[in-house]
Amino acid sequence: MASSRKRSSAEVAAAARRALRQFPGKRIVVGLSGGVDSVVLLHALSTAAKVRAVHVHHGLSPNADAWARFCRRLCKRLGVPLTVRRVTLAKRSEAAAREARYGVFRGIDFDVLALAHQLDDQAETVLMRLLRGAGVQGAGAMRPVTRFSGGTLARPLLETSRESILAYAREQRLDWIEDESNASDAFARNFIRLRIAPLLAERYPRWREALARAARHFSERQLGEKQLLREFLASRSLKAPSEAKLVEMLKQLGSAGPRTLIEHDGARLRLYRGQVRLDGKAKGEFQPVAWRGERQLELPALGGELRFRRAKGRGIDPRFAKGLTIGLRSGGERLQLDARRPRRTLKNLFQEAGVPPWERERLPMLYRGGELVWAPGLGVDVRFQSAKNSSGWVPEWRVSC
Repeated sequence: MASSRKRSSAEVAAAARRALRQFPGKRIVVGLSGGVDSVVLLHALSTAAKVRAVHVHHGLSPNADAWARFCRRLCKRLGVPLTVRRVTLAKRSEAAAREARYGVFRGIDFDVLALAHQLDDQAETVLMRLLRGAGVQGAGAMRPVTRFSGGTLARPLLETSRESILAYAREQRLDWIEDESNASDAFARNFIRLRIAPLLAERYPRWREALARAARHFSERQLGEKQLLREFLASRSLKAPSEAKLVEMLKQLGSAGPRTLIEHDGARLRLYRGQVRLDGKAKGEFQPVAWRGERQLELPALGGELRFRRAKGRGIDPRFAKGLTIGLRSGGERLQLDARRPRRTLKNLFQEAGVPPWERERLPMLYRGGELVWAPGLGVDVRFQSAKNSSGWVPEWRVSC
């Protein structure tokens, strides 16, 4: 049972790492309600990158002030800047609250807005829309990444179950708030969650995954392959290709092998595990570099910048900061990210985290006396981790497109 909870918890951390790799160097703002989903998303993202949060005070609940105070305390503990916005609703309803919430989001400065919708939310949304007679467009439900207010709206946990999120919260000993309205089945979503979902689970244990998969099929049919590729390029701030080039790109991706590479607008595209990925272009041979305490270190040969920031209870213990060298993996390295888990090979860790093979050989690693200290997207080895009551150095690898 304990190992099952750890696997579930690891799903959340892996989803957060994938999201951060997808948007390197972008200004990420997390929508924070104070519920378990948004608390977990904020915690998972903030442990690996610098993010901000926004909380919308609807005033619908008598506990709304307490929720805002909770979000302030949480963000202070995590070292995350928080913006709290109060809104006045013309009508006290779930739809009006949602409209006001997105109105606030449009007024926030961000590159990526991360929201904590998860697998259960997706399945419930699809079921509600189908019961209301929605067509293909409505049944497509929520997308993991879409354009919003001149930026990108991302839902990193959209394929993560509520059980996995709760397992992560308990393992990390996180607190969260419970909206008292969630206990009432007067709302359509709560009726499905409290009354319908348990019945479906008895007969169809994977009903949520099935509905989420159906939603993806509906979305793909609605958008078409051309539109999907256009949205992918736009989400990476790349120019839209001509119609002729778009057709050719789709043709190449349709028959893509592991070595297929497409160049467009200064970027390189590859296909990995059925998904289009960006491949940062190397700009020369890389030689190991000593880190001498710089906050920012340009590594043009690897196509990015290594940044260092201080954070309490996280990162590399300052005692080990001297003598760090930045180098590439040579093969056979192992990393132990948690004292309760075994030391594992980088290959296995990268595979689990979904890091494409071509990226693994061009990622800057931190070494100390030949020992691997830190790997991008994975973390710091337990032997070099900062104590909870001291301030450590947190490395961040930012790729430039």
